[in-house]
Amino acid sequence: MRFFSIVTAIVVTLVLYLIVFERDRLLSFASGDADAPVEEIVAEQPASSESDEAERVVSVVAMRSAAQAIDNAVLLRGRTEAARQVDVRAETSGLVSSEPLRKGSYVEAGQLLCEIAPGTRQSALAEAEARLPEAKSRLPEAEGRVLEAEARLKEARINDNAAKQLSADGFATDVRVAGTQASVQSALAAVETARAGVESARAGILGAEAAIASARNEISRLQINAPFAGLLETDTAELGALMQPGGLCATIIQLNPIKLVAFVPETNVAKVEVGARAGGRTTAGQTVEGRVTFMSRSSDPETRTFRVEITVDNNDLALRDGQTAEIIIGAEGQKAHLLPASALTLNDEGALGVQLATEDNKASFAKVSILRDTAQGMWVAGLPEETAVIIVGQEYVTDGVTIKTTYSEPKS
Repeated sequence: MRFFSIVTAIVVTLVLYLIVFERDRLLSFASGDADAPVEEIVAEQPASSESDEAERVVSVVAMRSAAQAIDNAVLLRGRTEAARQVDVRAETSGLVSSEPLRKGSYVEAGQLLCEIAPGTRQSALAEAEARLPEAKSRLPEAEGRVLEAEARLKEARINDNAAKQLSADGFATDVRVAGTQASVQSALAAVETARAGVESARAGILGAEAAIASARNEISRLQINAPFAGLLETDTAELGALMQPGGLCATIIQLNPIKLVAFVPETNVAKVEVGARAGGRTTAGQTVEGRVTFMSRSSDPETRTFRVEITVDNNDLALRDGQTAEIIIGAEGQKAHLLPASALTLNDEGALGVQLATEDNKASFAKVSILRDTAQGMWVAGLPEETAVIIVGQEYVTDGVTIKTTYSEPKS
């Protein structure tokens, strides 16, 4: 039994040797052409080399593309934001005497939101108004005292001059001169006192007028009005509620016009200008158009992005504050090629680009940058004005590979 196993192994080894190393001779022997000269086999080798060369030519499909001028754009993700929002608060204290307005209501600018009971404020105003005539009546009396004091001062100065002249001629004593000088000083003091009385009377008038203005201002604070037209985000203060200074009456937001707010990265900040056309689409499918009205000059310290605001019309109030939106901002146009997304490929270094078909039937890799992704294809920059881009077979060629190109015109 062992002998037959050894024989079987030897036979199998010989058969494998013939199949692997003597395949050509075995085939010739099987076909009855065992005497075929070796030279003929050798002579066939050049034909095999020509076949290998033909196999290295790759068939591809390319499209001729010409650069077109397109509007560049900056794509951002942001949100809607109310044009204005304010918490309307009380400036004085008291009980609310008005019926509340419910949230969601539309209010006009100047419309009454909350009214506070006047209390004793009307009495305070009447009292202040009553003090004003009394204060005004004191002014003529004070002015009359000034005139009287000035007349006495004039008389005292005349007496003083006469006494000095008589004293110089020897007809008056020094005691008389000293007396007249004392009268002059006393008259001067009376004039200053009288003038101070006039200022006091005028201050009394101003005080009365200030008290009246304060009382009227306090009364005006009893009515809290809407600063601008908008929607109530909260109910106004309830009837009978006690309001304190700083107490919330209502919150109002203005949604027409509305703002689209986003943050532009540093790489695109130079492309965005105030006044540029822009548009947005919310996650609910609502589309709007407007213009850039604000571009921040200072970046966010954490994200290094710049706030941009776009003002759009919202006449039907369909847009709400805080909706997520995709925003596109128009920028300066440039030349680009519209290519199918499938034409893009990567080279050995991982750079994004396309394979071009050159005039000498060679493949050439060119780097590109994507400007915009549309339903029709990719708009890319970085290619010559006119070129032929391989759209089928680009994954099987590298720089310098010989290609057989079939051209397909791009779809219009």
